[in-house]
Amino acid sequence: MPGTDPAHEAGFLTYEWGSAPAGVLATRRQLRALRLRPGGREPVAQLRCRRCLGLTRVCTRMAWLYRVDLALPVRPMTPAKAAALDRAMAARQTCPLCHRRFTFVLPLKTLGSCLECHDGTPADPAHYAPAA
Repeated sequence: MPGTDPAHEAGFLTYEWGSAPAGVLATRRQLRALRLRPGGREPVAQLRCRRCLGLTRVCTRMAWLYRVDLALPVRPMTPAKAAALDRAMAARQTCPLCHRRFTFVLPLKTLGSCLECHDGTPADPAHYAPAA
């Protein structure tokens, strides 16, 4: 495993995979798992991706690291936000031809409709979303 001393690249401390100080710096996903968010703060370091270790080519895949002590708690879900997210998911789960809403995201970019409308097979009722 490479040394734990961070290097400087593009003005940021750059840590190798697994060498960033735990509990001090975290990625966005790690912050989210702690129910935190960056809160408008800029990243303080970057993390070199795991797949680029040991490769001879230059790695361009990085993850930003944020200070955990400056992170803010996530904002609570409001009824308006929940309704907006439901409308957004309904647009991705509703077939434009038969107007049925499914429990999964439809391939609208590639097929333009649900699979049943695309190839004419009967739909499985278990995949329908319950009527709201």
